[in-house]
Amino acid sequence: MKRAWVLLLIGALAACTTTPTTPVSEVNADPHAAHRTFSAAPPAPLREGERFLELSMARPFTPTASGGGNDEYRCFLVDPQLTERTFITGSQFLPQNADLVHHAIFFRVKPTDVPKATKMDADAGGDGWTCFGGTGVGSDLGGRAGGGAAAWIAAWAPGGDEVILGSKTGYEMEPGSRIIMQIHYNLLAAKGKPVGEDKSGIRLRLMEGKAGLKPLQTTLLPAPVELPCAADESGPLCERKLAVINVQERFGNQAGFTVAGLNLLCNNGNPAPGPTQKCDTKVREPGMVYAVAGHMHLLGRSIKVELNPGTPQAKVLLDVPSYNFDDQGARALPEPVKVNRGDTLRVTCTHDAGLRKMLPALKDVAPRYVVWGEGTSDEMCLGIVTWTK
Repeated sequence: MKRAWVLLLIGALAACTTTPTTPVSEVNADPHAAHRTFSAAPPAPLREGERFLELSMARPFTPTASGGGNDEYRCFLVDPQLTERTFITGSQFLPQNADLVHHAIFFRVKPTDVPKATKMDADAGGDGWTCFGGTGVGSDLGGRAGGGAAAWIAAWAPGGDEVILGSKTGYEMEPGSRIIMQIHYNLLAAKGKPVGEDKSGIRLRLMEGKAGLKPLQTTLLPAPVELPCAADESGPLCERKLAVINVQERFGNQAGFTVAGLNLLCNNGNPAPGPTQKCDTKVREPGMVYAVAGHMHLLGRSIKVELNPGTPQAKVLLDVPSYNFDDQGARALPEPVKVNRGDTLRVTCTHDAGLRKMLPALKDVAPRYVVWGEGTSDEMCLGIVTWTK
């Protein structure tokens, strides 16, 4: 039974993003300030053997929300036209309309999955397809518990800039591979008004496959979110059952499966209401961890990722005591950390329902019991581990 839930979760978790680096000491009064001020910095000089490749969606796209929500996840298929084995050694997302872009994830599509992805794109008119809960293409099925690899090759969230991979590592791309650019558009601030177009893209650093690099993997460490309304809040959605139904109405039945599945995996099926949630994950194969990130939304207060907590071998891989949504980016470890089969990875998140009435982006959102969900007004708790076998 648990295995079935894991398979359902994997698809849903693939719709999340990378995250925080520099902590801040207080709540950002405007959690989307970085969106309006964002401007991509010039890239660093190419290293020996690298070349740049810029990709973008074929034409401008105008996002729209459905199901009474304020969010759209859209997947765009792009072709890097690779004719030989290649490594991605760095990336820089280029958001064209930063007011709308909540985050972006880039997925590798293996040549065997290209026909399916091409058909999905064509069936949607060539402007990409709606992709809540994952891309819908087999290559994005991600890894949990250190035993598999999500096909993530790049990601961006507010505060992120150019990512340059080090330590002789890169994301491997086979000849004929494609890339899916999944963009989460947040329409909350538009309040039903026209939002304009977007034609975002990405600048990749590429190196030929003969360079002897170690292929990077990505593993996801999710935990439930079970955040009751604040003591001074009330309303129908403060009832957990109705809040879960609301998430399903906005994002489909898969959203409900994710909420239930996370509690099955992490709480033995028994939701534990409270601001702090955690989940332990067993590593299923050995490797070296190079970078760690964490992801929450606007109600996030802190996030931590630990290796073997409570033992003499305990290590803190990521500690963000004051989370800031507008300061996100994967954090490289000072030195790679070895993990062994049977080790424990723990992610711990703290959320604060009291932030809802303090943040301009959420002040008009009805009070609700918050569970895991893909909307900006919902929440997540996710550790993201980048490693090699």
